[in-house]
Amino acid sequence: MTGERDQRERLAAAQAGLLRALLAGGDVPEGFDPQRIAVEARALLAKRRGIVAMLRPDVADELGERFRPLFDAYATAHPREAGSRARQDAAAFAEWAEERGELTPPRRRWWRRGG
Repeated sequence: MTGERDQRERLAAAQAGLLRALLAGGDVPEGFDPQRIAVEARALLAKRRGIVAMLRPDVADELGERFRPLFDAYATAHPREAGSRARQDAAAFAEWAEERGELTPPRRRWWRRGG
């Protein structure tokens, strides 16, 4: 049983390393082709960027040409966590960009309830 456990632990470590390489700019684990990992990492980043742009077109529009480099910097520093939702990711990016002064903070809306 110890051999099986060791094998599972090695596999889990290899999978974690692969995820870090694909999603967070980590080192490519031994046994994987660095060029192929780089291509896949770029594709995953582009997919994530596209989803955020689709969910928050206001953010993408306001940032214009700055959207891509800003999102890529955000995504590298903030890989998505297991169980997180795309809408959470889009909101977190918008908040991150606002904190850095890249986005105009949303205006608070005030309205009076009819009475």
